[in-house]
Amino acid sequence: MQHTWMWFAFGSVVLSMLALDLGVFHRRAHSVRPREALIWSGVWITLAAAFAAALWQLDGHQTAIEFATAYVVELALSVDNLFVFLLLFGFFKVPDALQHRVLFWGIIGALIMRALMIGAGAVLLDRFHWIIYVFGAFLVFTGIRMLFQADSEMEPERNPVLRLVRKLVPVTDHFEGDRFFTRAPWGPDQIVRRVATPLFVVLVLVETTDLVFAVDSIPAVFGVTRDPFVVYTSNVFAILGLRSMYFLLAAVIHRFWLLKPALSLVLMFVGGKMLAAAVYHMPTWVSLAVIVGLLSGAVALSLLFPRAADDAADSHPPLPTQAFGDSAGPRDTGESAPPAATSSVPR
Repeated sequence: MQHTWMWFAFGSVVLSMLALDLGVFHRRAHSVRPREALIWSGVWITLAAAFAAALWQLDGHQTAIEFATAYVVELALSVDNLFVFLLLFGFFKVPDALQHRVLFWGIIGALIMRALMIGAGAVLLDRFHWIIYVFGAFLVFTGIRMLFQADSEMEPERNPVLRLVRKLVPVTDHFEGDRFFTRAPWGPDQIVRRVATPLFVVLVLVETTDLVFAVDSIPAVFGVTRDPFVVYTSNVFAILGLRSMYFLLAAVIHRFWLLKPALSLVLMFVGGKMLAAAVYHMPTWVSLAVIVGLLSGAVALSLLFPRAADDAADSHPPLPTQAFGDSAGPRDTGESAPPAATSSVPR
């Protein structure tokens, strides 16, 4: 993809959509309901489909299929972030009305971090072709570990990033509306100074979570295409749609209990494809068919054969723990926080 103007056009569209999102539709903090989340999910999926159609016209069907495959891979692997978001919002008792703000600014940071990581990956692959085999072996190893390692309950209070933030930045024990920082008395002398709110701590952990998951997802997308433009745009569309997916699926994501093994198989499949690239080139449409088949099959089987534990969880959702004491809860908003969750990928 050598059309420089497309980078500027794509960036302009994304920035315009983000400005419209935050400046118009979510100018005031409010709880995102399933209907609104469904509409926005449809908007982002439609935009991704329109973008694929534009690529088909401008650069041919191969580029369009590569984008569609990379988008499905990235979107599927990003779903695992939902488990962690659910846990973090429950642990810190983030009011429903403030969750969208955290995810919005988390996505801004994710777009920057992934651009840097994709740029570095593209340069390395261009200069050192053998790195593709390192990526492939890493994906196969990650997939096997994910497949055979049991679920583990994540404990945010033991997160080293959380400990570091608390050590470096003074943090209040309560929310201050939708602000990440505020001014409050601090220290033995009660001197008024600029301090962070729990909302800032959650934002830092969301950014860290995306960075960790990007280590898996970006090499997987490079297994689909080497075109940096396709890799980045597919990442952007998947990340932008992740917020709406969270509000749409947060209450039922635990029901898709077969999604984790399906994701592990996707990682092993893509990794194996990268390792075999020297002797066999698999058509991209075949990769797309295999990946979609694995994911759709996992979703269908999860719904057809639900676990008894999932029904019990729906009837008696667990209560979230607290991170900053009683004052950290949503006492001023009247909103209830989502229940704590169990991560599907041990990290």
